[in-house]
Amino acid sequence: MTDKFDKKPAGEPPADKAPEAPGAAEAAKAPDAPAAPAPGPARAATAVRTDGVQPEQIKAIPVRHWGRWVSGVVVVLLLGSLVWAFAQGDIRWQTVGDLIFDSRILTGLGSTLLISVLSMAIGLVLGIVFAVMRLSKNPVTGAVSWLYIWFFRGTPVFVQLLLWFNLALIFPILNLGFYKDEMVDVMTPFMVALLGLGLNEGAYMAEIVRAGIQSVDEGQTEASHALGMKNSKTMRRIVLPQAMRVIVPPTGNEFINLMKTSSLVSAVQYTELLRAAQNIGSTSFAIMETLLVASVWYLVLTSIFSVGQYYVERHYARGSLRQLPPTPWQKVKANLLSLSRGNTTGASA
Repeated sequence: MTDKFDKKPAGEPPADKAPEAPGAAEAAKAPDAPAAPAPGPARAATAVRTDGVQPEQIKAIPVRHWGRWVSGVVVVLLLGSLVWAFAQGDIRWQTVGDLIFDSRILTGLGSTLLISVLSMAIGLVLGIVFAVMRLSKNPVTGAVSWLYIWFFRGTPVFVQLLLWFNLALIFPILNLGFYKDEMVDVMTPFMVALLGLGLNEGAYMAEIVRAGIQSVDEGQTEASHALGMKNSKTMRRIVLPQAMRVIVPPTGNEFINLMKTSSLVSAVQYTELLRAAQNIGSTSFAIMETLLVASVWYLVLTSIFSVGQYYVERHYARGSLRQLPPTPWQKVKANLLSLSRGNTTGASA
């Protein structure tokens, strides 16, 4: 009876042997078949071939851009020929160096800065006022703003300066009630330059400010009105601070352009940088030398204000960027630190 119950059914594996996984017998019968990959993360590490031969390393061959080399050589040759032409020309470079810090040149430089800053201030104030008028629902103020922008943007600055300079032909006497004087005495070269540049700049700034105001979402205005703010307070405290991010970059460009455009006021007898250089050149016969001196100072001014514009734009970009890009000085410091670390590592090795 015991033998009867001790017998195992046919096909059942012995008790001391674990059951084989399905398909194990077929895998054992095929010795050339690759081994099954191990489950889990180990499967990602099976990049070796089964025959033990490592694959060849891929050699990346950079594409040769011959056109870049040819264009670079051509540009260098052109610049070299230009420098050679100036070096061989009839220019007294010693005179250029002597006139750089001439008192008359520095006085004209100060006049250029003065007229540029004041004209930009007038243009900025007029730009804000006429931009708000242009966006107003009042048809009269909107029409007046449109006419102002249309006239001063449609006529050249030089023509506007000549109109102000000859205004006495139309209004010989200026009578404001509390002030009366001849127009010739009122329209001095400084006043002509200030009005001509300031009013012209105001037309361009009006369009820049209008674009900045329209870039702010209308929901900001609606939310401020829901809080009980008036239109003037909403514009001053909510809209304009957000619009500055759009207004600042073109405003900086306009100021740099205005500083160069101020050279036109020499035609109305205002002694700025260019006219001071021309006066010196006409008496010393160093015409080209004085023009080069004026060009050097214009380059210095535009370079300084370009750096200032960069940092002003960076200031107003803080609300729109998660992380501000490094400044040029920070990039230089990072490059110097990386070079010093590389030299230290090489010396220790």
